[in-house]
Amino acid sequence: MVSSSGGSTPGVIAVVGATGRQGSSVTRHLLNDGWQVRALTRNPSGERAQALRALGAEVRQADTEDPASLRTAFADVYGLFNVQNPQTSGLDAEIRQGSNVAAAAAEAGVRHVVYGAAGVGEDKTGVGSWDSKLVIARRFRDLGLPLTVLRPMAFMELMTDKGYYPPVSTWHLMPKLMGPSRPVGWLCVDDLGAIAARVFADPDRWTGAVLGLVSDVQSIDECRGLWKERTGKKPRGFPMPVWLFKRFVGTDLITMWRWLRTERFDMGTSTTREILPEALTVQQWLARQSL
Repeated sequence: MVSSSGGSTPGVIAVVGATGRQGSSVTRHLLNDGWQVRALTRNPSGERAQALRALGAEVRQADTEDPASLRTAFADVYGLFNVQNPQTSGLDAEIRQGSNVAAAAAEAGVRHVVYGAAGVGEDKTGVGSWDSKLVIARRFRDLGLPLTVLRPMAFMELMTDKGYYPPVSTWHLMPKLMGPSRPVGWLCVDDLGAIAARVFADPDRWTGAVLGLVSDVQSIDECRGLWKERTGKKPRGFPMPVWLFKRFVGTDLITMWRWLRTERFDMGTSTTREILPEALTVQQWLARQSL
């Protein structure tokens, strides 16, 4: 098959969680680059799945809690994009689902796995949703699967997308617990999809890599300033108490923000710029939003 850039693609890529934010972005960019994409979802008749089908994806039913459905979905695929969402499933389920994906991918002989993970390094931090991804990545490696790990830091959509979790967290609780002047590494979801597609296109270069992905570094206070510059007003916040937020979403994000308050780690943008030189800064991204 010939890609839009004139090169050839070696086969079909299956995308786990294709109707989610990361999965749908990866699917769109792969299709734009000329790949055949098998978009996997629990609800193939849903509106989001139909939108991907209209773009040219092959939509298949699969459930990461059902290994048999994964084995069927991975038959004859070249590559796999994997992502799980612990905010909806919980950490134990995330690890179980990721392990199911790894086992089915190994059985199918998948030749390149790109894993949409998170975190700041290879050592445990005590942040559950980062440490769980170390476990899942290890499962892929232990099964001998060629793996590239993508580690975006904070998605820019956290500033606007209520589906992630309410903006109260980004504009109020996150800076309260982390510190409003602490630097944050940002990447938009669309650029994550573009990066994943470029990684699939160059497996010799990126297989085995763990890629920390940041296109811009701005504190929450600096993001507030950029928001006001763009809209003429401050972003809306709501001073929810920590105990109430904990009741709604658990302790993981609270632990993460407190960890970020004092710890140091690499937030360089060079890797992201090497793969995707046009990756958006926060200011560029905000300029494209309807705020």
